[in-house]
Amino acid sequence: MRSVCAACDRAFAPGPDLPLPFACACPPNGYDRVLTPRVAPPPKGWRPDDDPQPFVAWRRLLGSHALAVQHGLGDAWYVDTVRRLDAAVAAVDGAGFRQTPTAPVDVLPGVEVWAKDETGHVAGSHKARHLFGVLLHLEVARALGWIDAIPPLAIASCGNAALAAAVLARAAEQPLTVFIPPDAHPSVVARLESLGATIQVCHRQPGEAGDPCYLRFLEAVAAGAAPFCCQGTANGLTLEGGQTLAFELAASLGERPLDHLVVQVGGGAFGSAVVLGLRTLFDLGLLPAMPRIHTVQTHGAAPLKRAFERLKARAATEGAEPALRHAATHKADYMWPWESAPQSVATGILDDETYDWVA
Repeated sequence: MRSVCAACDRAFAPGPDLPLPFACACPPNGYDRVLTPRVAPPPKGWRPDDDPQPFVAWRRLLGSHALAVQHGLGDAWYVDTVRRLDAAVAAVDGAGFRQTPTAPVDVLPGVEVWAKDETGHVAGSHKARHLFGVLLHLEVARALGWIDAIPPLAIASCGNAALAAAVLARAAEQPLTVFIPPDAHPSVVARLESLGATIQVCHRQPGEAGDPCYLRFLEAVAAGAAPFCCQGTANGLTLEGGQTLAFELAASLGERPLDHLVVQVGGGAFGSAVVLGLRTLFDLGLLPAMPRIHTVQTHGAAPLKRAFERLKARAATEGAEPALRHAATHKADYMWPWESAPQSVATGILDDETYDWVA
């Protein structure tokens, strides 16, 4: 398993000297620094296990599993670890990780539309998938002796990701600090408190660009906290768990072609993970064709759309590949925090910046 930078193409192999490759060291202001996990493909003819636990069923495509097997922990240890943590999650939240439903919905006459429902998932959203993948990497690094102990965990969130992080941290018996906005819903705050999270409320400061929760979170990471987050720029490993959603989405459709995929985008990790997951299946011959991807943002903050329009203008004169390379190495020309404080009823995807916009 290795992690590859989306901007400078440097590859990092986890080991005793680099147990957890969270982010690349290339310049943060000019480069998109997301490290995307890469795993050697399984043997030809491989199929996922018939197991309802997604991190067991699809483990051969996960870097945490590859590291466990490569360095001697073994497949059985990995499966036992997944099941142990999953049982702990169920004890905290009422249920563990299972494949979430994908079913047809009657919304457009003459068009076959399917929807994947994550509302019944751990902590009520897809965010826990991302974070369980990170937790497995932390467990592998600890079991291999690459780290003495899991560092204190930190996350910035407006609600859903914080709840997911708090559930998993409680299940793993790890301390968690959550950076939330002052308008976080009272029910979210109450649940975070009941789960034992340390809560830091972050107010916007005059002259400070960007989400104050994310900025305070970065300060905590710089001070030694582990980025237990859903922003790939801070922790590229978060993309891995999210890919399991793409794996099971494609599998649930069977032989039906996936023509178009509509994905909600806030910070961008979910969109990046889904695209990476589908690309993995396509490369393995388990998906006949890549669908067209349609990303959805709020009117209150649409930094990805703004970046795409700028990228499209450059691609019209230079071509797609040169334009993408320019975007990956000139972030400030395309992606920056939304100028005004974002406001929308769609608070779950209301981010000042689409952090994972290139990966």
